[in-house]
Amino acid sequence: MPKPEPDANPTESATRRTGGPARTHVSGRHQAAPPAEPMSYEEFLAWAGEDTLAEWVDGRVVMYSPAGDRHQDVCGFLEAVLRVYVESRGLGVVRSGPFQMKLARSGREPDVMFVAREHLGRLQQTHLDGPADLAVEILSPESRSRDRGEKFYEYEEGGVREYWLVDPDRRQAEFYQLGEDGRYRLVQPDADGRYHSAAVPGFWLRVDWLWQETLPEVEQVMLEVGGAEYAQRWIDRLRRAGFLDTGRD
Repeated sequence: MPKPEPDANPTESATRRTGGPARTHVSGRHQAAPPAEPMSYEEFLAWAGEDTLAEWVDGRVVMYSPAGDRHQDVCGFLEAVLRVYVESRGLGVVRSGPFQMKLARSGREPDVMFVAREHLGRLQQTHLDGPADLAVEILSPESRSRDRGEKFYEYEEGGVREYWLVDPDRRQAEFYQLGEDGRYRLVQPDADGRYHSAAVPGFWLRVDWLWQETLPEVEQVMLEVGGAEYAQRWIDRLRRAGFLDTGRD
């Protein structure tokens, strides 16, 4: 996730906490200050707009600044690959931030999340009411401790089945799966450098893809991950659309 926005103006911060008329300034954006804290999640949703860079934690509003270019590149790649894979198999839905995941003590915005078909009832117009089956956070220097600390334990406690931590700067990726005891266990990629997801049936990810200067094309990745089944699906589509005429000599 992007880094939290510091309180540059103590007076403004104090006014915000007491519910006064102050306005926050986040990376060139001005917006109304949140209501007095602590605030309920419903109050947070009523206050926050679609472009509000904020999360709700134990009744507090935590503001964030926009993400960097590499963060967005890796995030977009993972979202695209997961979305194509999931939708082509009818496994559920993929969402990306800013979209809230409401857990018992927090409303967080994972960079990418997958919700399985059997859990689509959790999906509301404004947020996911309950844990995602998979949550992905792209780390930055400012977010490492938070993503590995607060969020790790919130997601574990909240029942997020699988949690990926991807650090483009350090070229490190950690993959956690929830055990029967309700605790995360670290799962390593296989000998070929491929991580196999438990939450997304049949999906695997070659970790080295994430560190390439130019990220792989989504279709090329899908041909590797989806194999002959995915290729045949496209052949059938092209044939139905008239691009493949098997009757020609």
